[in-house]
Amino acid sequence: MDAILHALSITGSMTWEITWALVLGFALSAVVQAVVRRSTVVRLLGDDRPRTLTLAAGLGAASSSCSYAAVALARSLFRKGANFTAAMAFEIASTNLVVELGVILALLMGWQFTLAEFTGGPIMIVVLAVLFRIFLRQRLLREAREQAGRGLAGSMEGHAAMDMSVGGEGSFARRLLSRDGFTSVSHVFVMEWAAILRDLVVGLLIAGAIAAWVPDSFWQSLFLEGHPLAAKLVGPLLGPLVAIASFVCSIGNVPLAVVLWKGGISFGGVVSFIFADLLILPILNIYRKYYGPRMTAFLLVTFYAATVLAGYAVELVFGGLGLVPDQSAAKIPDEGVSWNYTTWLNIAFLLLAAVLVWRFWRTGGPAMLRMMGGAPSEEGHEHTGHAHHDPHTRH
Repeated sequence: MDAILHALSITGSMTWEITWALVLGFALSAVVQAVVRRSTVVRLLGDDRPRTLTLAAGLGAASSSCSYAAVALARSLFRKGANFTAAMAFEIASTNLVVELGVILALLMGWQFTLAEFTGGPIMIVVLAVLFRIFLRQRLLREAREQAGRGLAGSMEGHAAMDMSVGGEGSFARRLLSRDGFTSVSHVFVMEWAAILRDLVVGLLIAGAIAAWVPDSFWQSLFLEGHPLAAKLVGPLLGPLVAIASFVCSIGNVPLAVVLWKGGISFGGVVSFIFADLLILPILNIYRKYYGPRMTAFLLVTFYAATVLAGYAVELVFGGLGLVPDQSAAKIPDEGVSWNYTTWLNIAFLLLAAVLVWRFWRTGGPAMLRMMGGAPSEEGHEHTGHAHHDPHTRH
């Protein structure tokens, strides 16, 4: 019983530490999604030129941070005519270059990991684009497009198909500060939370259990902690494999990354582990439904290679600049709740969340929640609906 309580106390401490950051990140994401239309995204991702991939990464970073929704949305963009490489760049950025991930990494692990995330993410996209350019054959792409056109359901299809941006003319600020804008932000905010909640809870529980029950010596021997050069070589190779087996994606894998870092995985290994959230077994199964088994195998190999090389690149650059933090200072939050800046920030941001949830509830939100699983949208169409009090808002 004591062991279970210890695991739950670590889970609770981690949750308390990151609550305000999650609310802030999802609120910022909701603001951007409220004014960027999905049709605009498709139009901008028509090829795999560097400028297009940069745009894809930027639009992805402003989009969903739920891996399942990101994967479903990338398939939706591909079906509507977006370039496959650009759609994959969008997908990677949607889960690995988002604000909330960066803030949580800074809180739980240190600012160096946030910087590594925003350095390694673009490297991963560039590596993947090069691998696609060299190895992706038109025949395989045609097969994937045919399979995608069948519209087999994966996960979070309804959520990915909803375009909740604000219609109408006017500047960014004017649309955002309108009643429609407030409603749209509240809808995106709550739907993003609903999409990520399962993975976040599972990730925190797994991290708490592993931190409490698995001795550091296990990780230290696995990651060859006593051999600095060997540890740097095996870390990025093993990190993605641990991620694939963990079943936890997106922000949910950060608490486990804390445990691995304290256990002795290299700096680059942590980066590779975090970037492998799009290779977990449930998502590989979704790729199989979306694009067929051959493209799934291709994505597994190329994504794995890209995460490993991004990990090595980050290890090399940050090691060379002396930016790798002291591993012996790594600490798993277990202090519980106390009156400090975290408490005040949590109170303030939970009040903001309460206002947005109230608005969501008053403007037709519960009906949207029921459609989250949904079916894939028909090619060229989005699921739309209307808020009760704001007839011009598109959902």
